[in-house]
Order: sequence, then C-alpha cells, then structure tokens
Amino acid sequence: MRPGFPDFRLGNVLATSFTGTLSERHGTAVERIPTPQRLVDWLAVNGLAVDSCTTAQLDLARELREAIHAAATAAALQEALPASAVHVINDRSAQGRAAAVLTPESTRRWQLSSASCVEDALSVIAADAISIIAGERDGKLALCASPTCRAAFFDTSQSRTRKWCDMNTCGNRQKKARFHANQRKDPGSGE
Repeated sequence: MRPGFPDFRLGNVLATSFTGTLSERHGTAVERIPTPQRLVDWLAVNGLAVDSCTTAQLDLARELREAIHAAATAAALQEALPASAVHVINDRSAQGRAAAVLTPESTRRWQLSSASCVEDALSVIAADAISIIAGERDGKLALCASPTCRAAFFDTSQSRTRKWCDMNTCGNRQKKARFHANQRKDPGSGE
C-alpha cells in the first residue's frame, strides 16, 4: 500500500468491497480512493489491473460506488431500488469489455485485455453488483450493525446472521466499546 493513505478493506465480494472504499459513512467518513492512482491500486489488488486513471474516471468510479451502496442498502432493507442507482449500475455494466474465465480451481475470475481501461474494470464491478442485488448468488445482503459504518455487505455465513461488515474493524470496535462500558459499570470486575 502507498504510504499516507488508509488501508483498503478487502473482502470476498467485489461489489461490496468496492463500496467499502468509502467507510464510516455515518461518522467521520474515510475515503480510501482519494486520487486516480489510488483507484488504480485498488483495482490491481482486486485483479482488475489498468494502466492509468483520470480524474473523470475516478468520478465515474465514485458514482458507481455510491449507486451500488444505495441499491445494496435498499435491497438489504427490502425496499425498492432507487431508479437512479439502477440506471448507473446498468450503464456501467454495459460500457465495459471484460471476459469471464474459469480458473483451474473451478472459480470464475474476470480478465481484462492489455488495452483495458477503468471503464472495463467498472463494468466488472457493476456486473458483480447486479448478481448479488438480483439474488443470483448464495448469501444475503445485510448492513453493518455499527452505527457509524452501516456498510452494505454480502453475508455468506451459514446462518446468514453476521452483524459486522468486517469483524476486525467494526466488530472489534463494538466489542471494545461494550467491554469498556462494562468496566465503567463495574470497575472491580477487571482485576
């Protein structure tokens, strides 16, 4: 990772990991792709390497990120999907050129050509969002229980009862807060 920037919050689901490039949406927001080069870095880490990114392409990426977040949040709450979000997701999905390839491990991965651009990578992210929002994958969309985060995540746990987008960040923070609150109530219990 490049020094001076917050770490990426990586997950197993491309679309919801992408929405995690803006975290703590209901607190002090943390922008994890503040520059075009940082988007290039995120795409590379997620197997969608492109050579460069312009400010206009970064704006397209952020627009897609917010559309996915809005649609995934609505889906998690079982509300109607915002028409503007659906339009942006569909538009980005249709604009790219990428091929699905089968790996020796029997998984699908996306392959961009050597001449691919940011729009091609964004189409892969949009297609991933479509598959999870449409309910085509095994799991369910949920919202992080952290009141400052509320990130949409794709829960693939067996019971589908996961509460946190990431146990190492939001879940751990909530567990620490609960521990400290209990310590204040009963100061003698920690000794």
